[in-house]
Amino acid sequence: MEEKKPLLAVLAIQLVYAGYFLLTKLAFDVGMNTFVFVFYRQAAATLFLLPIAISLERKTAPPLPLSLLIKIFMLSLIGITMSLDIVGVGLKYTSASLGAATSNTLPVITFFLALLFGMEKVNIRSRPGLMKVCGVTLCIGGVVTIALYRGPFLKLLLHHHLIHNQIQPHLSPQNTWIQGVFLMLLANLCWAFWLVLQGRVLRSYPSKLLLTTLQCFLSAIQSFLVAISVTRDPNEWQLGWNIRLVSVAYCGIVVTGFTFYLQTWVVEKKGPVYLSMTTPWIMVFTIILSAIVLGEIITLGSVIGAILLVGGLYFVLWGKAKEEEREKGECQQIGDVEKACGGETTTT
Repeated sequence: MEEKKPLLAVLAIQLVYAGYFLLTKLAFDVGMNTFVFVFYRQAAATLFLLPIAISLERKTAPPLPLSLLIKIFMLSLIGITMSLDIVGVGLKYTSASLGAATSNTLPVITFFLALLFGMEKVNIRSRPGLMKVCGVTLCIGGVVTIALYRGPFLKLLLHHHLIHNQIQPHLSPQNTWIQGVFLMLLANLCWAFWLVLQGRVLRSYPSKLLLTTLQCFLSAIQSFLVAISVTRDPNEWQLGWNIRLVSVAYCGIVVTGFTFYLQTWVVEKKGPVYLSMTTPWIMVFTIILSAIVLGEIITLGSVIGAILLVGGLYFVLWGKAKEEEREKGECQQIGDVEKACGGETTTT
């Protein structure tokens, strides 16, 4: 049972993210403003995390100079506020299933940015390096397929979805769909930028929970300014006891709070590659839930594109894992040689 805990944890994480895409899309479909939603989500996350972060890390937290605070502010602006606002508009233009499918590009985009920043290297003459290049190419092909090719409709459980009276299944026009796809990619680019630079910030401020809470707080302020500048109607800000409140609470508390702990635990137990390998399950869970709950229309092009995205993801992760194994093997050989040389010197 102990060996199955990491597997159960990652499945729970991906199921939570599938619920995020579903509930967010549902809230937008019933008329909730995307920018207002992001503000409420970040505010809820801040209120949830703040007492926990203070109680656990207040005494051990390092000082926070102004220069570092400015860096965290900019990181929150690009990686969280901009990313979530763009995702909101992209989801409104497309579907929950497509949002989940494009999430598979995140590890590949992160790798590409790390390559540009000199944090990753690719040797195309080696097999792992070639696999990485093939993975990036497959991901590009998947994105182009999803954006430009629709094909036949796959109406899974279309006449048996749970929410029939409130939401009618529909498919966005081609030009709107293409805009939504590229908005999703832009959001993933912002999020990948955040992931790459997050490591550098953590070296200066290693209190993970307080840093997360601070970024949620700064993002709440930023998203409020964005929302108030584009949404002046008071009715747009009303929540009530409805799907809007459920979506905000779920995204702010469950997605930010619950999955933060689980992801940290899984990475500690199994490593980041293990967690990344399960990312495609978000798409599988989202397609099933969207078909049952919303009766969402799925196209053949989306399925083919999603398969290419998943294939590209696994190619990149496989190449990276093989390179890490090779580096460990080389380090081990160097260590053995040094030990042997040291032993000979001592004997002599």
